[in-house]
Amino acid sequence: MRLSAQSLWTVLLHLSVLVPQAHAIDVDATSPDSLKSAASDATYGAFMWYHGNETGQIPGAFPSKWWEGSALFAAALNYWHTTGDTTYNDEVSVGLQWQGGSKGDYMPSNYSSYLGNDDQMFWGLAAMSAAELKFPDRSSGYSWLSLAQGVFNTQKARWDTSSCGGGLRWQIFVYQAGYTMKNAVSNGGFFQLAARLARYTGSAEYLTWAEKAWDWSVSSPLVNNQTWNVADSTQCADNCANAGNVQWTYNYGIYLMGAAYMYNYTSDQKWLDATNGLLGTMFKTFFPHDNILEDITCEPREICNNNEILFKGLTSQWLSYTAILVPQTADQIWPKLQASGTAAGASCTGNGNNTCGVRWYQSKWDGWTGMEEEISASQVFSANLLKYATGTVGPVTAKTGGDSKSNPNAGEEGTSTSPHYSTITGGDKAGASILTIGFVCGWVGIMVFMLLGG
Repeated sequence: MRLSAQSLWTVLLHLSVLVPQAHAIDVDATSPDSLKSAASDATYGAFMWYHGNETGQIPGAFPSKWWEGSALFAAALNYWHTTGDTTYNDEVSVGLQWQGGSKGDYMPSNYSSYLGNDDQMFWGLAAMSAAELKFPDRSSGYSWLSLAQGVFNTQKARWDTSSCGGGLRWQIFVYQAGYTMKNAVSNGGFFQLAARLARYTGSAEYLTWAEKAWDWSVSSPLVNNQTWNVADSTQCADNCANAGNVQWTYNYGIYLMGAAYMYNYTSDQKWLDATNGLLGTMFKTFFPHDNILEDITCEPREICNNNEILFKGLTSQWLSYTAILVPQTADQIWPKLQASGTAAGASCTGNGNNTCGVRWYQSKWDGWTGMEEEISASQVFSANLLKYATGTVGPVTAKTGGDSKSNPNAGEEGTSTSPHYSTITGGDKAGASILTIGFVCGWVGIMVFMLLGG
C-alpha cells in the first residue's frame, strides 16, 4: 500500500535531517575509533524511526511490530556498553520499563492478545542484557533482572506437554494460527534466557529449566545434535514428527548463545561440544561470501521482510558474546565478524545520508531503507567493538558486580495468560513471514517511498 502524505512527509523530514552530516561509512573493523564512528551513525539512523519519546506517543511502542522495539533497545544497550555514549540511554530506560506491562512480564495489555512466546522473549532478553551490562535500574518500577524473571516465569508456566512431550508453542493463544506450532526461536530463546538467569543468579531452578529446554529441543526435530542442523519449526498435529527446515541465522544464534552461557557457567564439555557444533554449521551455512554473514533464505532473492532483516544483527551480537564467554571460539568468530562489519559499513552509503542496506556481501548500498537495516548495522559494529571494550570479561553476574534487583516470583502473583480482548490490529511476529518491506526508488530533491504490504 502507498504511504499516506503525512507518513511520507515524516519519513522525508527524518531523512532530510540526516543529509547535512552525510558521509560514507568506511569501516576498519580492527580500529575501535572507526567502529565507534560507524556504530554512532547507524544507531542514530535507527533512532530516527523511533517516536516513543515524542509528545503523545507511547514509550517503547511500535504499534504494528511490537517486538522490534526490543531489538532497537538491545542494539542501543550494546552501543552504550561498547562506546560509552549515553545519547540514547533515557529512551532505552523509559521504553524498556514502560513495555514491561502492569505485571512486569512484557505482556502489556495493548499487545498481549496477539503476542507469541518469541515476541515476549525478545523483550526479556533485552532486559537481561540491561542487567548483565549494569545498565542502571530505574528508581521506581521493575528492575531489569525482575523483568527477565517475569518473562521466564510466565513462559515456564506455558511449557506444553500435551503434544510432542514438551516445548513452547510459537504463539500463546489458541485462536492464533501459530498456536499449532513449536518453533526454534521460542524454545531457543527460553533456553537462552534460563541459561543467562542461571549464570547471573546461581539459582538451580534456572539451570534445571535450561537443561530441560535444551534436552527437549534435541529430542525434537528442531535441533540435531549430530549434524547441528537447526530447523525453524515443527507441528503439534503430527506430534512433532517432522520439521520445517527453513534456515535462519537467528535460530542457530539463539541456541549458540545459550550453549555459550551454559559452558561459561558450568564448564561442562557437553556445552562446549554444542557451542562448537552449532558454530561449525553456522559457518558453513551463513557465510558463503568471504566470511560475510548472510541470511541465505531471503537475501539472494531480495525478499527479506522487516523481521528477517533483523536476524543477522541479533546473530552478530550473539556471536561476539560467544567469543567472550567461550574464548576457545574467538579465533574463529572475530575474522567473520570483522569481514561482516567492514561489508556492512560499505552498504551504508544510501540516500546521501549513510542509509544502510540488507545484503552486506555486495559491499554497497542495495537500495533498501528502514529501521531494521540500521539496527542490524549498529549491532554488527557494536559486536566488533566488544573485542576492544575496556575491561570486558563477559556479562556480569550477581557475584561479579551485577546489582539489578532480583525477584524470583516476578510475573507470577496474580498473573493470568488469559487473552485480553482488545482490538487486534495485526502486528509482526518475530518469526512471521508476511511483513512490510521498504524500498527506496531515488533521491532527486525529494524521496519517493513505496511500502509493499503483505
